[in-house]
Amino acid sequence: MQENYQPLAIEQKVQSAWEVSGVFSASNASNRDKYYCLSMFPYPSGKLHMGHVRNYTIGDVISRYQRMLGKNVMQPMGWDAFGLPAENAAMQHGVHPADWTYANIDYMRDQLKRLGFGYDWQREIATCDPNYYKWEQWFFLKLLKKGLVYKKTAPVNWCPNDMTVLANEQVIDGCCWRCDTKVERKEIAQWFLKITAYADELLASLESLDGWPEQVKTMQANWIGRSEGVEMDFPVPDLALPLRIYTTRPDTLMGVTYLAVAAEHPLALKAAENNADIRVFIEDCKLMETSEAAMETMEKRGINSGIKALHPITGELIPVWIANFVLMGYGTGAVMSVPAHDQRDYEFAVKYGLPIKQVIFAKDGSEDDCSERAFTVKGQLKNSGKFDDLTSEQAFVGIAEALEKDHKGQRKVNFRLRDWGVSRQRYWGAPIPVIYCTDCGTVPVPEQELPVELPRDVVLDGSQSPLVAHPTFSHVDCPQCGKAARRETDTFDTFMESSWYFARFACNKADSMLTASANYWLPVDHYIGGIEHAILHLLYARFYTKLLRDEGLLACDEPFKRLLTQGMVLKDGSKMSKSKGNTVDPQGLIDQYGADTVRLFIMFAAPPEQSLEWSDSGVEGGFRFLKRLWKQAYLHIVAGGGSAKALKKQELTEEQQSIRRHLHLTIQKVSDDFGRRFTFNTAIAANMELINTLSRFTDESQNAKAIRQEALEAIVLMLSPIVPHICHQLWLDLGHTEPVVSQAWPVVDASALEQDSIEWIVQVNGKLRSKVSVSVNATNPEIETVALTDELVLRFIEGKPIKKVIVVPKKLINIVV
Repeated sequence: MQENYQPLAIEQKVQSAWEVSGVFSASNASNRDKYYCLSMFPYPSGKLHMGHVRNYTIGDVISRYQRMLGKNVMQPMGWDAFGLPAENAAMQHGVHPADWTYANIDYMRDQLKRLGFGYDWQREIATCDPNYYKWEQWFFLKLLKKGLVYKKTAPVNWCPNDMTVLANEQVIDGCCWRCDTKVERKEIAQWFLKITAYADELLASLESLDGWPEQVKTMQANWIGRSEGVEMDFPVPDLALPLRIYTTRPDTLMGVTYLAVAAEHPLALKAAENNADIRVFIEDCKLMETSEAAMETMEKRGINSGIKALHPITGELIPVWIANFVLMGYGTGAVMSVPAHDQRDYEFAVKYGLPIKQVIFAKDGSEDDCSERAFTVKGQLKNSGKFDDLTSEQAFVGIAEALEKDHKGQRKVNFRLRDWGVSRQRYWGAPIPVIYCTDCGTVPVPEQELPVELPRDVVLDGSQSPLVAHPTFSHVDCPQCGKAARRETDTFDTFMESSWYFARFACNKADSMLTASANYWLPVDHYIGGIEHAILHLLYARFYTKLLRDEGLLACDEPFKRLLTQGMVLKDGSKMSKSKGNTVDPQGLIDQYGADTVRLFIMFAAPPEQSLEWSDSGVEGGFRFLKRLWKQAYLHIVAGGGSAKALKKQELTEEQQSIRRHLHLTIQKVSDDFGRRFTFNTAIAANMELINTLSRFTDESQNAKAIRQEALEAIVLMLSPIVPHICHQLWLDLGHTEPVVSQAWPVVDASALEQDSIEWIVQVNGKLRSKVSVSVNATNPEIETVALTDELVLRFIEGKPIKKVIVVPKKLINIVV
């Protein structure tokens, strides 16, 4: 064994051994329990950052631990390879997006291998591979046939920088999730997936996700937004159709003083026919962004349509306003406004001098004045005719029943969730497989012609979609009638690819979308990624799994059993980013300290769910610990080593028993840290303490050498998921021929935890004065006698009357004098 720890040489040799042996190749059939551990796959941007390193180290540690428990483990890796950065790189550097993407994949794959991650590389996928997106196109057409896909013109979130549509979930605080540009509103024809058809199930099945963080489940539940309310009609004398609205507060119906409709509503368009001011207002609204965050903060503006509607109960004429805070894509595009009991309605009414009529009052006589702001809590009705004195809850039922009796409304469940717009006006994405024929309408691309591949000869200049500009891509004959037709030039939202990739890993080379292997491996047992994906990716993946299930391609209802959302990597209190200049290059650290040191620091600096503050000194400290571990093994081996099997338990000295007890208590604790708590930092700390204890253990007897061998072997086994390279080498140096990666997790020897005596702390008047060792079978009087006769204790109690002796079981004795 070499005297000095040389990480780079060791790691290169160990990684080669893993690759040659194929030790991480997972079998699709095994008599062992399966364990599918998956970290969210990366976008191939060019280089790994520390967020990647943390995510993938956590996943690798869990995977290796599960292997040691005897599981058939699959840990694959792939690439979320479509996206705008490739197009931007093409424009900046004159390189084709495919060439840029695959070059980045090659570089990042090598980085992942350098970090020693135990991936089954035979299962690698890249979503830009036509053999991958072929099945996405195939499945889209299946959904189209089932009526779960449709196209409509709708106001959408438009990013003027990326020149593409964004889903509602992709607008963060009014800005594009990708480039942070302020989002605008635009009318455009879009393809939608009917995620709303699964809203009930998506919400209800959150209850089954016991292994998910409550925070993520709450975020999804809020986004789905189930509400119970009443849908009702306000007749409009000037129009054939009434204004239909939905409210969750029918108890406030008698306080309605105006109605508000979206700028795109038919009533608004009719009002604009003979009113130039209304036409200008509607045009202004078209430039407005539609995200919820923007709607919350923007100035609320409106204009009187001049049209009045009839109150469904009183028959009173209610003015109809056109307002920028009502969206046509949400509900019916019309809302009833009750300024006294809704703050937004209140502010709008004050701004435009509209009446404010209070109909809800506090039941307990508390403050309910509406002169300064809306009174929004539920209470008791007044000024509400026959509904006076009812509580809000009673009025909900009473008013709903009155409307239903007169056929003017009905109780209804609504969802905040909207259908998923999947069209994008970009090049580097999977083409949407439909053809438009003037005679036949929308025609699916025949299955035998899939995949619809992207042409390589495109011009990327940022002026328009390269597929629209391409001279031949959109020109195609109709598959039904043979006449000249037009191919769809939009591509899929890249979240389409990431919504099912986890299933494709089970059968990545199959000539079908999924095979029986997917049902063997799914659901994923442990999924690791950032909480920023709580709504976007994780909701879409759950939806897609249910779609695949209903098509008969999967048997599971949910894609991920357990979800771990790792915290961010910070430096100087801020998230690492190029713009802030506070990034740390993983490659430089690997070259300086080795991959094991980087992995050790990442796992030791913080529990996985918490943010990790970067520390250069922490990295150096991790390297020193690995050198100390190496030194302990080296000193033991050059001194002749030992055999754990040669241990004679019946001949152990008290010190040897203490060392073994410490060892097996450590195994017990670390097993719990790995298997239940996922607190890998405390598992590392426990091994550090054990190494410190070993370094002070100077006994060189045969039993002592056997204990030292047993302890070093256990430490190597416990640390091998975290620092696999050094542990691989140390395991061989300690006399083994089979690699540590194939070994079982260490088992606690219960007999080592048994104690003949217990060490007690002795206090006098609450102050520590001594420690005494007493038989585990001693009675309280015997324990008190030992404490009262201890030499150190006698100094503080001699000549003083003993008032009482307090014995805290198995911990301390407090003598009060």
